[in-house]
Amino acid sequence: MKWLSKIFKGSNHRVSYGDDQGRDTTTTSRDGRNKGAEKTVGDDLDHAIALSLSEEDHKNERREHSDYDEELARAVQASLDITDRLPSSSTVRESSLGLHRCAGCNKEIGPGRFLSCMGAMWHPQCFCCHACKQPISGTEFAVSGNEPYHKDCYRELYHPRCEVCHNFIPPNSARLIEYRAHPFWGQKYCPAHEEDGTPRCCSCERMEPRDARYIGLDDGRKLCLECLDTAVMDTHECQPLYHEIQDFYEGMNMKMPQPIPMLLVERQALNEARQNEKDGSHHLPETRGLCLSEEQTISTVYRRPRPSRHIPFGEMRTESMKLTRHCEVTAILVLFGLPRLLSGSILAHELMHAWLRLNGFPHLLDPVVEEGICQVIAHMWLDSQIGSSSSSTGKSKPKSFNHDRLREFFLHQIAMDSSPAYGQGFRTGHQAVVQFGLKRTLDHIKLTGSFPV
Repeated sequence: MKWLSKIFKGSNHRVSYGDDQGRDTTTTSRDGRNKGAEKTVGDDLDHAIALSLSEEDHKNERREHSDYDEELARAVQASLDITDRLPSSSTVRESSLGLHRCAGCNKEIGPGRFLSCMGAMWHPQCFCCHACKQPISGTEFAVSGNEPYHKDCYRELYHPRCEVCHNFIPPNSARLIEYRAHPFWGQKYCPAHEEDGTPRCCSCERMEPRDARYIGLDDGRKLCLECLDTAVMDTHECQPLYHEIQDFYEGMNMKMPQPIPMLLVERQALNEARQNEKDGSHHLPETRGLCLSEEQTISTVYRRPRPSRHIPFGEMRTESMKLTRHCEVTAILVLFGLPRLLSGSILAHELMHAWLRLNGFPHLLDPVVEEGICQVIAHMWLDSQIGSSSSSTGKSKPKSFNHDRLREFFLHQIAMDSSPAYGQGFRTGHQAVVQFGLKRTLDHIKLTGSFPV
């Protein structure tokens, strides 16, 4: 120990004494001490040991106080840390409820039940369906445009219903809502109705709803009541419309060189006549009109005007007629039972075939050119029908919404046709007529067999 080393070092110190004569004399005992020195050293040793023990006690006391202070500091810090981590839930709930407002009524939410949904808090009575305005209970609801709905209310508003069977359109195997829609009318229906024999109107192509009654024609076609309203049923009824189309041609300086017979026929008779024709281009699922060039015997349609509840357009009869050829065109045939606007556009198209043949145009024109220009004339006639509509008897009556919509639909059919001859031919011919005029376009076709560009 250090204090012992100090003591032992101190024992080697030299001590000097003085005598009576005043001389300084230093005497060293043989063992390093004398008597007087021995006493002094012994006292020093005892004193040093006492001081060292006292100093060690003070150090131990200070060390104990320091350790106690450190333990106390650590305990205080630990207590502070524990207080920060304690989930004082009751305090937090009171403060949070006091700070939040109901997203519905904008009032503070006090103690009691509340809802937390859509990123906000609500009183239970304030979380209401956007459709029926009634509170939403339960655990499930629907959201549209940041507005909550009952699931049933949302389904009524946004889940599409089939316009044929009036049921909700079921999801497919991938749990997606899949339906069909008409490109013009927008009629939505279940895909299954394309396979289950649901009838379509042979004129406007709309499917028959379950709560409506389509009229059946003798040849198996179905006709909706809107199209039936102006349907042309026999050859006699169609004569006023035929004369109107001829007047339309004369207004464009395209008078027919000679009269051409026109007959309304059933579907079977028209298909048979088409098969017997050597020339012609037909792309529709069923033929609706034909410019006949060969001599044939045709069954034309006429009716006895005795309408009844079960037969609203009277009893239909057929009569065979022998058609002889006096020129390049034998007759014009049109499918019976179509509304006036559609029958007129078919007549305008087929009469253009006759006009081309009777005015020296090449006999075998490219179908794109011939069918295209015929569709241009049909489109022009439909476009002119913006005044009054007519009944099947030819009498004029104020135009109706159905008349306008049917006219737009038939125009849309011509313009959007996807076939090369009828569709692309019309679009190319229409562009030529707009750019060069009808007369110059026809002169160019007669000379070159193609549209001007």
